[in-house]
Amino acid sequence: MLKRLPSGRLLRVIIGVSLLVLGAGAVLVSTAYEDPPTASVLWGDAPVNAGAGNLSDIRSHNSPTLVRNPVRAGNLVISNRVDTPRFACVLHASFDGGSRWTQTPIPVPRGEERKCFAPDAAFAPDGTLYLSFATLKGRGNVPNAVWTASSTDGGRTISKPVRAGGRLRFQVRLAVDRVNSRRIHLTWVKADDVGFLKFTETGNPIQSVRSDDGGLTWQKPVRVSDPSHARAVAPVPTVGSKGDLYVLYLDLGADRLDYEGGHRGRGGAPYQGRFSLVLARSRDLGRSWAESLVSRQIKPINRFVVLFPPYPSLAIDRRNGRIYAAFHDARLGDPDVSVWSLPPGSSKWEGPTRVNDTPERDGTWQYLPQLAVAPNGRLDVVYYDRRSDRENVMNQVSLQSSFDSGDSFISSTRLSSRPFDSRIGFGGKNGLPDLGSRLALLSDTERALAVWTDTRAGTRATNKQDLSRAVVAFSDPPRLSKAVKYGLRYGGLALALLGVVTLASALPKVRSTVARA
Repeated sequence: MLKRLPSGRLLRVIIGVSLLVLGAGAVLVSTAYEDPPTASVLWGDAPVNAGAGNLSDIRSHNSPTLVRNPVRAGNLVISNRVDTPRFACVLHASFDGGSRWTQTPIPVPRGEERKCFAPDAAFAPDGTLYLSFATLKGRGNVPNAVWTASSTDGGRTISKPVRAGGRLRFQVRLAVDRVNSRRIHLTWVKADDVGFLKFTETGNPIQSVRSDDGGLTWQKPVRVSDPSHARAVAPVPTVGSKGDLYVLYLDLGADRLDYEGGHRGRGGAPYQGRFSLVLARSRDLGRSWAESLVSRQIKPINRFVVLFPPYPSLAIDRRNGRIYAAFHDARLGDPDVSVWSLPPGSSKWEGPTRVNDTPERDGTWQYLPQLAVAPNGRLDVVYYDRRSDRENVMNQVSLQSSFDSGDSFISSTRLSSRPFDSRIGFGGKNGLPDLGSRLALLSDTERALAVWTDTRAGTRATNKQDLSRAVVAFSDPPRLSKAVKYGLRYGGLALALLGVVTLASALPKVRSTVARA
């Protein structure tokens, strides 16, 4: 028979085994919630604009903005520009979550030509819809004035426009305060002179202007971009949860090819230098500004018309204030979608993270990203995608999401049911086609709704473009937070190691006791 183990040694064995079991259990728990979330198309792509698919309707719809009424979830509004056969602005309203859309006429301001451009839209906290746009004048279609209007019935009707700015305001965008429903902001690029598809001089500032009475009156415009950014374009404004105003924009550096129209509206190799991505921030309602450099290494992917350039994208996680910025970048040899993030309270940007899950340097384009952050913190990115065409011509639309603050992204989900030609649009005949300045994306906890420019019903002769939309549903298994997951994992390893040490101190004496038996 075995002799009874001394009580102290037996206790150490019990403790050692217990620590091993507890440690292993903690490690197992930390890995038990690792299944990645999935995304799938709930509603396939469907047209938005009236006349989509009608070959006799050759309007070019592009550059959508998509917003949701905060007091009526099913009320969505899209604003977009029309490039051909004449410049126009369009407003679409839906009251069933985006299944059906109706077009709302936009009143023409008195004394202005019936040429509208660069529309943008935003809902205020009380459900008031605000719309901004520019009117054009003359054969050169030069911006003559900036206007705002509003709607209190979800976009069914639009009020009489109010003048908010004068001539030569380009790339007008709109943002609404998240608390004060009467406070709205506009941003634009202010020029003193322009030529054919170009700015004739550098130093044109990005400006912002504020109204505290719903657009009835306006403060004096304030310069946003620092004078050191002499070729600043494509401002994107948004308002943080505490009322801070942010404007993300591109600095084209020494790019005279695009900024000064050196390409004369014709396609070819892009500018060979680098752009910068800059975030400006105002904590005092737009009176003063400070800037943060997101990146100075943006490699351009193509030529463009500087008067209506591609926009970067800006989004804020309303839970904690983390800021995200996105744009396309060809630093790896072909265009990829890049995302940067600024953690709360930090001054140092993280990234870039390459979003698209294509092989590096595969020769296909992924470009023009649009961001949205869901209430649960999920970051969604939608973009044009040519991975399925080795000739790099036919576009698809893809969406990818991050559940870890932009550190990684799940596999892409294709939204478009058919590829469409990237060469169809204004400027296509000269090898410089324009699919618009942006896509649109709206995200909630379980779904995301994307809108993009689709050319499947157009030809290079008609330039017809339509808006399409798709809804993605997410399945997100229960998962642990990073802090809890890593705490369990490394705490469990520590417990297991302590258990091994405890057993090691007792087992030799246990073996000697057994041997003597």
